[in-house]
Amino acid sequence: MEFYKDKRVLITGGIGFIGSNLALRLVELGAQVTLVDSMLPAYGATLRNIEPIKDKVHVNFSDVRDAASLSYIVQGQDLIFSLAGQISHIDSMCDPLTDMEINCRSQLSLLECCRLKNPKVVIVFASTRQVYGRPQYLPVNEEHPLLPVDINGINNLAAEMYYALYHKVYGMRAVSLRLTNTYGPRMDLMSDTKGFVGIFVRKALKGETIKIYGTGEQLRDFNYVDDVVAALIVAGATKETAGKALNIGYPEPKSLLEFVETLRMFAEFSYELVPFPPEVGIIDIGDYYSDFQKFHEVTGWSPKVDLATGLEKTVTYYREMGDPVA
Repeated sequence: MEFYKDKRVLITGGIGFIGSNLALRLVELGAQVTLVDSMLPAYGATLRNIEPIKDKVHVNFSDVRDAASLSYIVQGQDLIFSLAGQISHIDSMCDPLTDMEINCRSQLSLLECCRLKNPKVVIVFASTRQVYGRPQYLPVNEEHPLLPVDINGINNLAAEMYYALYHKVYGMRAVSLRLTNTYGPRMDLMSDTKGFVGIFVRKALKGETIKIYGTGEQLRDFNYVDDVVAALIVAGATKETAGKALNIGYPEPKSLLEFVETLRMFAEFSYELVPFPPEVGIIDIGDYYSDFQKFHEVTGWSPKVDLATGLEKTVTYYREMGDPVA
């Protein structure tokens, strides 16, 4: 995409899962990329993620909660991808104030820094499907009621509203993308609280038994990270996305059992069905899959990588990297 050639691009959370994959692609497109990351151990960032481009990007080790540092870093940037976040729904319930600081207050601080120092910058915010809560109908489109079931969803919804408000009041070009289950190379496999996909892949690589909560019939849509990166990139380059909060997703939802059976095509492991732990069951959303037609109409984006291909690429990546979990 010629749009990004020589553009100055800032990625917060740039050494984490999605951020590092986005950085790799933007470097290919000729962008001048700066990565901001606090490198907090619990959030999955590792310098190995950016090894292929370590000499082609600028790295700033700072925390998005540091407004003084952020105010300096945003200056001169053409685009900002706001990907730094606390993504664990369980952790948000155990430590709600940290979730609020990272997912809500820091987003407002970023907007204020940009309003004062760089009001023409384009901002793409990575939000979450969790803002909808338990689906009242499927697939879930943007008209669905916004009724989060956990702190993480509430804070992301507040952040979305800040971005929409700053677009409306100050004319700042910002868009929020509501991501669903993203997977692929460089994802954090070590956490036990960031969702089931990383846990399942880790256990599959180690040949351990995967525990599936409930019946296993719960439906989800899954996006391979390259498709998510493509969505972020096209959102930043498309003026018509400004001021909106839009879904991305995959048109063929799979049950958790189907996900595991697909994963078994590439690794040997067993699985069992177990009851929901109380702390998980109380915030579980049941079936969920997105209607991303609005985003498709505005940008032309559609996901290209099916689940089997994506899981094969993911397993191959970790095996070739000699990851300690394998």
